[in-house]
Amino acid sequence: MITKNVLKELILVASKQMKPDLILRNGRIVDVFNLTIIRGDVAIHKGYFVGIGEYEGDHVIDIKGKYMCPSFIDSHVHVESSMVTPYEFIKVLLKNGVTSVVSDPHEIASVVGTVGLDYMLHETKNLPFDYHLMLPSSVMSTKFESSGAVLGVNDLAPYMNYDRVLGLGEEMYYKKVVNLDEDLLDKIILTLSHNKVVDGHAAGFNETAINTYLSAQITTDHETVSAKGAITRLDRGMYLQIRQGTGSKDLKSILPVINRSNLWRSMFCTDDKHLEDLVQNGSVNHSVKIAIHEGMPAIMAIGLATITASECYGLKNRGAIAPGYQADFLLLDDLEQLDITHVYKSGNLIVKHGELISYPRPKEHKAFKHYNKIINTFDMKEIDKRDLKLEIREDCRANIIEVIPNSLYTRWLIEEVKVMNGQFVPSVKEDHLKIAVINRYGKKEEIGVGIIKGFKIKEGAIGTSISHDAHNVLIVGTNDLDMIVAANKIKDMQGGLVAVNDGKVLESLPLRVAGLMSDQSYQEVYKELVNIQKIVRHELGFSGNFSAFLTLSFMSLPVIPEIKITTKGLVNVNEQKLIPICD
Repeated sequence: MITKNVLKELILVASKQMKPDLILRNGRIVDVFNLTIIRGDVAIHKGYFVGIGEYEGDHVIDIKGKYMCPSFIDSHVHVESSMVTPYEFIKVLLKNGVTSVVSDPHEIASVVGTVGLDYMLHETKNLPFDYHLMLPSSVMSTKFESSGAVLGVNDLAPYMNYDRVLGLGEEMYYKKVVNLDEDLLDKIILTLSHNKVVDGHAAGFNETAINTYLSAQITTDHETVSAKGAITRLDRGMYLQIRQGTGSKDLKSILPVINRSNLWRSMFCTDDKHLEDLVQNGSVNHSVKIAIHEGMPAIMAIGLATITASECYGLKNRGAIAPGYQADFLLLDDLEQLDITHVYKSGNLIVKHGELISYPRPKEHKAFKHYNKIINTFDMKEIDKRDLKLEIREDCRANIIEVIPNSLYTRWLIEEVKVMNGQFVPSVKEDHLKIAVINRYGKKEEIGVGIIKGFKIKEGAIGTSISHDAHNVLIVGTNDLDMIVAANKIKDMQGGLVAVNDGKVLESLPLRVAGLMSDQSYQEVYKELVNIQKIVRHELGFSGNFSAFLTLSFMSLPVIPEIKITTKGLVNVNEQKLIPICD
């Protein structure tokens, strides 16, 4: 919020009655409004751009022909999917030129409710970064999940007054909308009464469903994976968020339909990105690079990562280099290669040649008064061989989940499987593995067991407590013993990732913050994550061309077609009903 005194100074500096704090000279300025390059001095005062033209001052930096563009905005992201705390996550994003995110913390909210919202807001205070939050609309997402919390309109209402809250997060359950669910409608009305945005989640939607969401005032979507789906949304005025995450890479299939006319209704997002992907490839800056490589003009690609997200979410003074806008910007040597040399936030240099030069010291965990509640989130039984039995008939043609590489969607297969003594037996040869979802919130007998194909491990088992969106314990394996060891190790760690073979834990990564995030530095988590992925590939024989743990984590999300599994069993996503293993 600009104070009256600051406003006076901005006016005086812009009108050349007063010298600015900083002048950048001899740069090439990316104009995201007109999709062109302009030249001129850029004057900055009190963290804001105040002028483009000719200015004089005491602090002048000659940027010697570098490009100057707005810093990037990720329009939809779940920070928890990085597996590091917001404090560490923001470090990585700043190094990649991202200074703002629109975050939906429904992951941690599904585990600990509003305490999770408080934690995310607390951890992101007083950082050189704009952390914006969408209030989770779908905790729980469907009746087929068992989560640690359920958030109704009365739980969310107090937060809607916060400046950093931009609206209501992705509404996932179409049936709630068409069945006129009272709590959902109350959440939408609450959001609209504050002039804020309602996000969508329109996986597999046809034209009628898109029409319905828009009529319900749900105006964004990040779930389309095709050019046809993108056109359906854009033709109806829906904001299109083009996702390039770790588990779902949709940018290349959607990009051909984006042009100068519909650019203003389109933007980049990551949705879910694992830390190793962020460190190795980046955030939405990676989307910009891909778009340029695919032939999109660099300035258009930059627009998709800046001004369009700002306009969508009402961030009125972010996303452009123009008078009155916040001085969040990047310096680049080469626009086509997107070589970022400097990152500025509110006119202050934060990153220089890839190194953070200004960042607050980490907060003491005890400063968050409910910290103990988010590191003790397991009430789960010790798993034994009785819990993972899957009884099926000898003549069974089983309903099977098939992985689609680099997609959150699955295929629904019906195939014969190996049976011995009335029990399903995993077969590496047939590519039929066992998958289990185990309740960690006190419903100790609630365990869903099924069959999965295409997961591509040849030995052992892997497991995770990141299992969208309820975040129970999710295990896939070639045998029951290793699956049992994996599940119990996750329980003992209060959450995490694990790889097991021959009854032994080969590697684990504890995620004690709500069972979703590590409390270590991102550098330490990155090393451990790379190592466990290496072990899964080399020791367990994983041969997939996708992220094993992230792909596994979405096998329990019953709002993305076609078939998923929860603690309650197999879910036919399109019809929203439970189905047996054998028909």
